Amino acid sequence: MLPQLSLPVSAFKRVVRRLLQVLCVLSIVVSLTACNGSQPPRALLNEALALQIQLTQSAIASSLDLSPMPIAPSVSRVRVEDQESFALGDEQGLRISGRFDWQLPGDRVQVDSPFELFLQRGSRRQSWRLARPKGGSDNRQAWLTYPLGLDKA
Repeated sequence: MLPQLSLPVSAFKRVVRRLLQVLCVLSIVVSLTACNGSQPPRALLNEALALQIQLTQSAIASSLDLSPMPIAPSVSRVRVEDQESFALGDEQGLRISGRFDWQLPGDRVQVDSPFELFLQRGSRRQSWRLARPKGGSDNRQAWLTYPLGLDKA
């Protein structure tokens, strides 16, 4: 014969409440981990921001008939404020906005700037590309994409 356990009702309620708290915490951790899988690593965001600055500098220099400056900026303190999925052509894209600090080599001034990045996940979900609007026709936006993370591959 098994011994009969007799817990007071209040002790039983405490045990059930504790189990529910643990389950809630575990479900939050699992859902946050699942969401984090869709966000690129911080180093990739730094690289995308540096590339976007270089592409913008190059476009400005070209429009002013100046030779482009091959200076890579230093990017730091990236603060993501918003992230959302969007349609990037026939693919799925990720729009990320926030603020970051950047500085040109040899410059003493560090600039705090807002940013908006458009990223495209690779077909095997192992890589990312920086996407920049190109214009388009028939009410459809065209995009230029640039590979990211090649120096770490």
